[in-house]
Amino acid sequence: MSQQVDIWVDPACPWAWITSRWLLQAAGVRDLDVRFHVMSLAVLNEGRDMPAEYLEWSKKAYGPVRVLIAAEQRHGNDVVAPLYSAMGTRLHVNGEKEYDEVIAKALADAGLEADLAEAAKTEEFDEALRASHLEGMEPVGFDVGTPVIHVGGIAFFGPVITPAPKGEAAGKLFDGVLSVVSTPGFYEIKRSRTEGPSFE
Repeated sequence: MSQQVDIWVDPACPWAWITSRWLLQAAGVRDLDVRFHVMSLAVLNEGRDMPAEYLEWSKKAYGPVRVLIAAEQRHGNDVVAPLYSAMGTRLHVNGEKEYDEVIAKALADAGLEADLAEAAKTEEFDEALRASHLEGMEPVGFDVGTPVIHVGGIAFFGPVITPAPKGEAAGKLFDGVLSVVSTPGFYEIKRSRTEGPSFE
């Protein structure tokens, strides 16, 4: 029986993108059922003392997560992974910057209705967005960002990696991460980043 692994992501985050690609690689060499869910960095940082440019970016970052939630509401959770993948490919791999264009093209890439793009500009789906966000964040705490992963009743932030390991290397990392986070009382391993995200 496959092991269920739930990951919460925001399309705006390049590190979450890399972690999600690693999990999909790991699922190719381990018996994993990876399910994607939506969290929001904009929601996470509401009310926090942030630079003005970050707050402006956060407002724009609502668009993609609202559209993901709208698509999930219409078609169910299975649609989140392909739409997120389409958005992430355009944002991170292709380096496209305009969210409105990315949303429209990603919906087409995923074979979804163009009218779902309208959700980006409305608060209609914000209650469902916040519910999804809380479902992911509450078990791990609110002093972390994305990605958040739940597996076997354990919730954790990360791993933050670059580039995404592939094949058996991805499987070994999954085994190691699961071993570490399953240790009672374990909270954190961290070191300073020495390079930016790589989307190879």
